[in-house]
Amino acid sequence: MVTSTSPDPRRWWALGALVASMLVLGFDTTILNVALPTMAEQLGATTGQQQWMADAYVVVFAALMLPAGLLGDRFGRRRMLVAGLGVFLAGSLLGSLADDVDAVIAARAVMGVGAALIMPLALSVLPSLFGPEERTKAVGLISAASALGMPLGPIVGGWLLDHFWWGSVFLINLPMAALGIAACVFLLPETRDPASPKVDVLSTALTATGLGALIYAIIEAPGRGWGDPLVLGAFAASAALLTGLVLRERKAVRPMLDMALLGRRGFLLNTVAATLVMFVLSGLMFVLPPYLQAVLGHDAFGTGLRLLPMMGGLLVAARGAQPVVARFGARAVVSAGLVVLAFAALLGSRTTGDSGYGFTALWLSITGIGFGFSMVPAMDGALGALPADRAGSGSGLLMTLRQVGGAIGIALLGSLLAGAFRDRLDVTGLPSAAAHTAGESVVAAHLVAAETGSARLAASANAAYVHGMTLVLLVCAVAALVAALLAALLLPSAPAVRRAEREEAPAVAATTADAGQ
Repeated sequence: MVTSTSPDPRRWWALGALVASMLVLGFDTTILNVALPTMAEQLGATTGQQQWMADAYVVVFAALMLPAGLLGDRFGRRRMLVAGLGVFLAGSLLGSLADDVDAVIAARAVMGVGAALIMPLALSVLPSLFGPEERTKAVGLISAASALGMPLGPIVGGWLLDHFWWGSVFLINLPMAALGIAACVFLLPETRDPASPKVDVLSTALTATGLGALIYAIIEAPGRGWGDPLVLGAFAASAALLTGLVLRERKAVRPMLDMALLGRRGFLLNTVAATLVMFVLSGLMFVLPPYLQAVLGHDAFGTGLRLLPMMGGLLVAARGAQPVVARFGARAVVSAGLVVLAFAALLGSRTTGDSGYGFTALWLSITGIGFGFSMVPAMDGALGALPADRAGSGSGLLMTLRQVGGAIGIALLGSLLAGAFRDRLDVTGLPSAAAHTAGESVVAAHLVAAETGSARLAASANAAYVHGMTLVLLVCAVAALVAALLAALLLPSAPAVRRAEREEAPAVAATTADAGQ
């Protein structure tokens, strides 16, 4: 083991390996969103099943990031990162071979296992490689890598869907994951904390089942009813399981869910801000592709191209965050970014079926700018508040809460959309079976309209979907405004954050690095 106060000379090459790893996840994030309408048509997936195809990945992702961070701390972050990319590759292969909705959901869950190893470990390496003066730039580049993958996903995925079967959107992940593995093996030094606590299997099970029960209840409630015994039972089970998790972790000598980290004001409040941003963005990305494809009539490739304005805004913000934070402070930038995000959602809620793409491109661009200026400094502030010996598990906790926000965003906002669409859709005169099918999703409604030759049903489906999307975007605007207010009032000032970083500098310098393992 080598202990040194000098920066690792390979740190920027190592960042390249981390960028390659994050590019895989960014690519996959949006490729599925564009593929969902096509998969709904070819597999006959309802809105609820589409939510599960997205959330099976996110729930497993969120549940396993805490133990993944501990595994990296204990056995080597590079080793576990490579393992995560391998599992992600295997899950993608399974997804490409799936032939029904259940198989796709299972493959997405396997991919979630791999992603749980990739995300927190890629972030946990940053504090040991970069000092406070360089870390904001490193976080910005990591965010830009995810952002670069996001527009590539829809464009490449859309082209694949227009020319091949829907499983090809999973197959494309294979060379991406292989590139990430090669980059990590050859460029990334090994770091670890052998004194980290062991993985608690029971706590991991409580996390997975508690989150799974919560997401299940939210997704099933619109169809079954919020007062349905099964839905109420799932909510109760989730509350009991997550309460048990918290109580168990509070008693542990070296907990997996380190509640002491949540006592660090800088970590807690920046994590809350990042979680609320993910809630808004995940819900928005779930509802937008069906609008572009089913309502406006674009193909999958055209939909991918039309998501570019948001990705462009995000890239601009990720690049410009560091100098703006240096000038105005993280609290002001995070708060302003959230206000911009709220304005974009409010503007988007004015979208109609006749708005045209120009208006959509405008508020998508503003969304990307707001997302970048709120997320990058919030992530940097949370990482800066972590002690060096808890980098892996602390990053895991940060990303767990972010993904929980994303999962709840997809489940809650997707359920709001499904309920509003079903209530507003006019199925007068249709047979009961056809009416039930049409109410499952806007894609299904258009298929029924084509089979029955009903232009009235197609028009009603478009109007109902836009109504549901309007409600979702209004909720997103309110959530972003609440987050902006909390950030402005509660986030620590920049000087306080810098003092904390200086106090922890000796700990950062003492991080063990076993290069070449």
